[in-house]
Amino acid sequence: MGSETMENSMAMHKQSFGANEIEKTKISLMRVLVEKQDPSSKEVDDSTLGRFLRARDLDVEKASNMFLKYLNWKRTFVPNGSISPTEIRHELEQNKMFLQGSDKKGRPMAVVLASRHFQHEGGVEEFKRFVVYLFDKIFTRMPPGQEKFIVIGDLKGWGYANSDIRAYLTALSLVQDYYPERLEKLFIVHAPYIFMTAWKIVCPFIDQKTRNKIIFVDKKSVKSILLEEIEENQLPETLGGKLPLVPIENS
Repeated sequence: MGSETMENSMAMHKQSFGANEIEKTKISLMRVLVEKQDPSSKEVDDSTLGRFLRARDLDVEKASNMFLKYLNWKRTFVPNGSISPTEIRHELEQNKMFLQGSDKKGRPMAVVLASRHFQHEGGVEEFKRFVVYLFDKIFTRMPPGQEKFIVIGDLKGWGYANSDIRAYLTALSLVQDYYPERLEKLFIVHAPYIFMTAWKIVCPFIDQKTRNKIIFVDKKSVKSILLEEIEENQLPETLGGKLPLVPIENS
């Protein structure tokens, strides 16, 4: 390694170390703030506070407000601490969400078959519970030190009957407001042209950070693009890999 390369490497290491120290300090300040307003915050680890802090660009006050809103929401929406399959019966009957495998960095991977989604009598409230159920399932599969996950949205066969703007906005709102810095990437594959009509309605409601994580994959290069992130033995069979899909309730 040349002296210039070594100096650059040391400078980057110093910069990273400095950034980590700033974040640690701000997490400590944030903890004082949130514990004062909500004593239940004492049960929350630093990595959780860190995610809310990064979501608000290390602004302690904004991150604290965001986190306190999350705690209030969780108490109200998930009073038992978790969602039971009996609370999301209609969603599970559609057999559209699968959870198996991981990417090259060990991030758990969910697959959604969007053409199986239809509105039902459970409405958007059941769909919200379903999304929370999904997140809880993903988090139990996360290896130590990992905080993020990947989703592949397969839109093959999607039509207007599957369009559900309220559901899409609900899922995005939950990801952005209550589960920040969890989604690593959302790959959208096999998107038909008519889907873009729905996308144009949803897109303005997505913050820039989340929008940067959404990748539309060209139909001709689905497998090659996914293989850049995922080993073939971890890629679902439905997308040219070797792993069978596992329904979320069985994962």
